[in-house]
Amino acid sequence: MSFADMAVMETFRLLDKVRSEGPKERAEKPNPQPPQKFKAVHRPKPPKSQPVKTDPLSILDPGRKKLTTVESQRVLAVLDESIKKTEIVSLLPYAIQNVNKYSSMLSDDLQTALHEHGNLQNNLQDTFMKLKEHREAKAIAEEELARQAEDEDSQMGSEEGSPRESIKSKEEQMQSEVDEIDEIENNLVKMITAQEYQVTFSCKNLLRMFGPSPALVNSLRSEVKERDERASQMILYLKDLKGFILERLLTTPLEEKEKMEYLQEISVREKKNREVMEKLSTELEGELAEKDTEISKRNDEIRRLKGDRHQLEKFSEEHIRRTRLEADKSQQADLKNSEGKQTTLQGEVQKLRNKLAAMTAEHRESELTLRKRKYKIETEVENWIQKYDQDMGERQEEYEDLDSIYTEEKAQLNELEERFKTLEAEYTTIVEERKIAQEKREQQQRELAAMIKAATIVQSFWRSYKCRKMLKAKNKKKGKKGKKGKKK
Repeated sequence: MSFADMAVMETFRLLDKVRSEGPKERAEKPNPQPPQKFKAVHRPKPPKSQPVKTDPLSILDPGRKKLTTVESQRVLAVLDESIKKTEIVSLLPYAIQNVNKYSSMLSDDLQTALHEHGNLQNNLQDTFMKLKEHREAKAIAEEELARQAEDEDSQMGSEEGSPRESIKSKEEQMQSEVDEIDEIENNLVKMITAQEYQVTFSCKNLLRMFGPSPALVNSLRSEVKERDERASQMILYLKDLKGFILERLLTTPLEEKEKMEYLQEISVREKKNREVMEKLSTELEGELAEKDTEISKRNDEIRRLKGDRHQLEKFSEEHIRRTRLEADKSQQADLKNSEGKQTTLQGEVQKLRNKLAAMTAEHRESELTLRKRKYKIETEVENWIQKYDQDMGERQEEYEDLDSIYTEEKAQLNELEERFKTLEAEYTTIVEERKIAQEKREQQQRELAAMIKAATIVQSFWRSYKCRKMLKAKNKKKGKKGKKGKKK
């Protein structure tokens, strides 16, 4: 089990302990305000005259908004510090490559530590590459040894009297090479373990040295684009873990149980609604397809009957016109003998008209029947559509409720971001003022050092001048004594 797995297990154990002991510790702490006021602030009761609006998602939110136990606050602080240190460690390669960029904020010790850390990482990578090469060589040697063993078995089966000394010597040589590679591999593994410990110690040392320089830490953490993708993914996972742990810390065991029961109920209800919707949509599609097919058939039949009626009307009109022309011609030809023929033709015309009227009435009745059936089908289709629109309207209302909740939470997030920006601006101003004060103190110290140095130089010159003056006075006294001796 790795250190990360042990840390995660320990974190969840502490979470369970804090969640189980949280209400007891909160009950033991004295509350300076009256309990009624505290309840009125956090859980206001609506007046009886106003209707209470229940939020379907309110049960999923924790009842508490702040951490009240020391253990939970420490867990969250440890996570924040871990995320911050992970961000710094993930940007150490970038800082090593761009030491000149941060030279104004880096001390000599920190620059030396960064260079040493870069050398340790390079040595560790080189050792990993050597280990990989030796493992590849070991795999090749083992494959060669296995192939020679297979060749020896095949030769033993085919030739009984073949010499085996050369094959055994080759096997022993290959086995010795494999043993040497194993020994080198073990040494490399030990070396990698030692180098990993050195890199870990170097990371801890660098993090301690970065602590007193918040401006350097913030400047380095702002280089988000230079971070490795895997490190960014790990930091994102840590932030998600922080949110998850915060929610778990704020949630009591009773709230957790209620939440799980509510989610199970919602999932079962959603599953049933989905099944009903799928069934209704399938039935609706089938009915609509069937109705469309039947309507198209009826429309084709109506078009065909209209065409037949139109052709029959044209044929009847043409026949009547020709009959009248023939009657007029025959009337002009023989006016005396046309009465009998005219009566016969009029009878035929009357028959044709009766036939046409009968056919027209028959076709109108069939058309009326078809129209009634079409209206009935359209009414059923409209009823199904209204039912579908009503169901979709209810779903739309649920969606609008969820959207309003999302909009309200987004507005709260924007407000918190604006507050954070204001605090950040104030923090930047304070840091700049401290930096200016530090520069002034350093300037005063440099001026004091220059004045001390100048005073020291003046004092040294004055002492040398006094010394020379005393030497001249002594020389004069010695000269006078010598002259007196000569006179004597």
